[in-house]
Amino acid sequence: MSISLSTPVTGGAQTGFTSPTYTISVDIAPTSLGKQWAVTALGGTQTGVTSHSISKPFTITFFRPAIFRTLSPINPVTGALGNVPNSEWKIITRKGAIPLANQAPRVATIRTFIDIPAGTDTYEPSELRALLSLHIGALSQISSGLGDSLITGIV
Repeated sequence: MSISLSTPVTGGAQTGFTSPTYTISVDIAPTSLGKQWAVTALGGTQTGVTSHSISKPFTITFFRPAIFRTLSPINPVTGALGNVPNSEWKIITRKGAIPLANQAPRVATIRTFIDIPAGTDTYEPSELRALLSLHIGALSQISSGLGDSLITGIV
């Protein structure tokens, strides 16, 4: 995998946070198909936020597909592709949080699934890069607003 995070990670803008950063350390992913990092220290102003612990995890994990899918042969009669399978990539971010006073922490989770149709990686790689560029750019742009929406329920 060429996925590699460098520390610290600069966080996206959030209401009430000032220049959030996350010092990360390499962790062991749940499977050999992944890479995982744990947040070991916080920077900037993030009142009430805690770094990684067993009971309140704060991790990000990247998983590659277990099997990379390939294209089936073209139908010799119709000249069309039959089934075009997808290779699925996953990014999972977990953060423990206490739902109510005197209660055990629960884990909040963000899951991003990226389904890549077989063949597009070699035929139109720039289209895949544009897909990812927009996705990450949009999330970065709306970071604070999305945080507000998660709290208020207003889109």
